Amino acid sequence: MEVRFKNKSDVFNVLVTIIAAVVSVGTMIYGVLHLGIAETWPELVLNVFYIACVTMLLMYFFNGGITTKQFNYWSTLNIGITVLLRDILFAPPLANYPLHLACLTLSVALILSLTFFYARKDWKTYSKRNLWFIFLIDLAIALLYNVDILIEPINEYSTYLMVEIWIRPTITYGLVACYVKGTEEK
Repeated sequence: MEVRFKNKSDVFNVLVTIIAAVVSVGTMIYGVLHLGIAETWPELVLNVFYIACVTMLLMYFFNGGITTKQFNYWSTLNIGITVLLRDILFAPPLANYPLHLACLTLSVALILSLTFFYARKDWKTYSKRNLWFIFLIDLAIALLYNVDILIEPINEYSTYLMVEIWIRPTITYGLVACYVKGTEEK
């Protein structure tokens, strides 16, 4: 089977993302069994989009019939949907209002960055710095959610959420690494 990336750092980026997806699915199964479907259904929906992103990443990595343009479009769409669902439309109630406002602002900035990235006619000219900016925004959102979880009283749902919050930035990291590699190839 022929792989698209030969560089060890590129393979490492994909491997980190796949491991994150396995941890996410394992955590989701644990959450459903331990906490019940009524508490964990939003994460189940989000995990469908995460699994789709990882599947596309694997198809892209192994030259599995997906072009760079298709990969960029569908992975950007999936990440955008998860941001829209988790952070904007069904934003969790945060203990601290300034944190909530900061998360909402960063989520809108992430949606706009993803839209701007894909809406460009010649996305191959998008710089590496701009691509990594997408990941950094997602990382900042996860950090703010973590801070909020630590401010609130800890319960059995807190540990589950702390793991699930870090899945999207990890997947975004792998996707951005592939975007960067795609821009380098062209």
